[in-house]
Amino acid sequence: MSLTSILSAEAIDNAVKDCSAPDSFSYKKFFQLCGLSSKTPKEIKDVFQILDEDNSGYIEEAELKFFLQRFVPGARTLTDAEAKSFISAADDDNDGKIGAEEFQTMVLS
Repeated sequence: MSLTSILSAEAIDNAVKDCSAPDSFSYKKFFQLCGLSSKTPKEIKDVFQILDEDNSGYIEEAELKFFLQRFVPGARTLTDAEAKSFISAADDDNDGKIGAEEFQTMVLS
């Protein structure tokens, strides 16, 4: 499964271009622009599994740094501040990583 089987390539490109400058990433705007926030809970879970590169059931900070590159190879990495802010926004149980339920809640909020 690929991200483009769930989201349109054009929407993904627009979302990644919108946050191409360092420290310009906003997860809410990104999820809206790429179309993820209007997907079903199952589709959001499928996207989570694609983003969970090591299949641990969590997206850790190291994986989050490469978040944009999972959508478009060659996209920039997230800054430390962006990755930390992304995790703290979703990490309801304060374990330092984002689980599938936390990701879904964040996308749909």
